[in-house]
Amino acid sequence: MQFGFYDDAQVLGNPTWAFNQLRLLRAGIVRTTLDWGAIARRRPVRPTDPADPAYNWTAVDRVVDEADKKGIRVVLAIYGTPRWAGQARNRVPRRAADLRSFANAAARRYSGTYTVKEQENEPERTLPAVRSWLAWNEPNNPVFLRPQWKMVARKWRVQAAYDYAKICSAIYAGVKSTRLAGQKVACGATGPRGNDAPRSSRPSTSPLVFMAWLRRAGLKRMDAYAHHPYYGHRTEKPATVSRSKKAVTMGNIGVLIKQINRLWGRKTRLWVTEYGYQTNPPDRLFGVSYRNQALYMKQAVAMARKTRRIDMFVWFLIRDEGRLSGWQSGVMTRRGARKPSYRTFQTFAR
Repeated sequence: MQFGFYDDAQVLGNPTWAFNQLRLLRAGIVRTTLDWGAIARRRPVRPTDPADPAYNWTAVDRVVDEADKKGIRVVLAIYGTPRWAGQARNRVPRRAADLRSFANAAARRYSGTYTVKEQENEPERTLPAVRSWLAWNEPNNPVFLRPQWKMVARKWRVQAAYDYAKICSAIYAGVKSTRLAGQKVACGATGPRGNDAPRSSRPSTSPLVFMAWLRRAGLKRMDAYAHHPYYGHRTEKPATVSRSKKAVTMGNIGVLIKQINRLWGRKTRLWVTEYGYQTNPPDRLFGVSYRNQALYMKQAVAMARKTRRIDMFVWFLIRDEGRLSGWQSGVMTRRGARKPSYRTFQTFAR
């Protein structure tokens, strides 16, 4: 099982500092967002060509380079529909072919054989390889994919599942069309909860319901299913089974595995691409003590290992976010002090 972190604010915003910390933490992987809308602000003329002038890969190139220097693998999560391709970032693109072409261009760029030249007077260099890919983020959450539900033939259906089936199929096809050895594409990346209430002011979809509709929508191919089994209340330990049957946390991760077996078969692996416990201080509402954060990290990892199905465990974040309304689940405080979980992570990583 590979262990690592997801912290775009640090990894993309301050990569030198972030990768020094990741090396000290002995992280084996880092998850990073491949923002389609930011990389392709206008429609490319040759969309499968990574060198098309419409593409700006600078930020991601730097992350991939820094990761390679530190011996850390990268998981690239493709997300964000550009305005020229769809209505909004959290909407399905009008043409799946546009997303498929972008995924193909990204996989070609990070194939391990693609060469670039930064300056005219500099020699060409080969960009490092990326072999792990993630399609979107929490498509059962309206923040990341809308609409969630839609009335069709006088019946409600999970529209997000139908839209996400197109998204993941496009990313899978685009990456796999390069036919590079070792490529793995994960679908899902589902959030732990959902209300299944299409008439509510903020409709969302519970993960098990979303998965069933996803299979019904025709999604058949993936190498792994990804999930974010967060706790729901500060009193919940990793082994706590939520009272809500709509939630899938670490406490009932076996239910999710059974659903994967039924819908996509026992060969489909499971990735935990986001997990964490916030701390108090500073978060008095959702946070646990520093000591408990470290303890719960250790317990959750032990549970993940015990399943023998989980290949990847990604903690969110490296460093607490500055705003209290954000996340304080880092192994470091906002000011850079190490929490006990920092040392805990070092003991089982790699």
